Amino acid sequence: METVSTNKSHGGVQGVYRHASLATGTDMTFSVYVPPHEAGAKLPVLWYLSGLTCTHANVTDKGEYRRACAENGVIFVAPDTSPRGEGVADDPAYDFGQSAGFYVDATQAPWASHFHMRAYVEQELPALIAAEFPADMARQGITGHSMGGHGALTVALRNPDRFRSVSAFAPIVAPSVVPWGEKALAGYLGEDRDGWRPYDACALILDGARVPELLVDVGDADQFLHEQLRPELLRTACDAAGIPLTLRIQPGYDHSYYFVSSFLAEHVAWHAERLRA
Repeated sequence: METVSTNKSHGGVQGVYRHASLATGTDMTFSVYVPPHEAGAKLPVLWYLSGLTCTHANVTDKGEYRRACAENGVIFVAPDTSPRGEGVADDPAYDFGQSAGFYVDATQAPWASHFHMRAYVEQELPALIAAEFPADMARQGITGHSMGGHGALTVALRNPDRFRSVSAFAPIVAPSVVPWGEKALAGYLGEDRDGWRPYDACALILDGARVPELLVDVGDADQFLHEQLRPELLRTACDAAGIPLTLRIQPGYDHSYYFVSSFLAEHVAWHAERLRA
């Protein structure tokens, strides 16, 4: 693991790191904020998965989470959204290819060579975090924005014993039935829709996956609300499954990091409460 940069913030350290990933076959960059803590202490971990067009840097630069993480003693980890670099397949559209990995393990050419983001965020990067940082991997939460909200929900639903808490900002809750998801899942996984179900939060819940509760924030001025996000589908799925869902429709907020940064500290505190239990 190579240290790209470190900066002191709120008594802790905000770092950016790079390593050679076996899952993607590329170098991957990620950021970690470690709050101030006593020597030898192990701290809970909150994962943040980012959305379309993003890298680790968007939330690191704009998220406004560090004060809350310092106050609550939570490590904050932000992976990249896709493999990158020379020889990595890409697409000219903003919603496919690099910066749009959708947290799947691709099976279709040319994406299958490198686009293994599920394996990266579920297996490889957690092992690296456990080895290199003062992380208590028995206390993990996960959140994310948009495509990353989709990632957070599906990763948690597939790994309920690993995550004590899960939340999301403006998530794509049912990618199998919205344009962003149909394009990405067909491109990465092929046309067999049964193969999409492990990457669709509503389908996972319908198929029996459970988490203790969910917190979701969406802005009512989000330009993608009705076509791409469709939080009402998550409400229906959670009601049918008996999963407690706190769905907050925030008046006047859009899809941007002005929205995410307005509520991310609340999410950090919400996760911290559950990670302390």
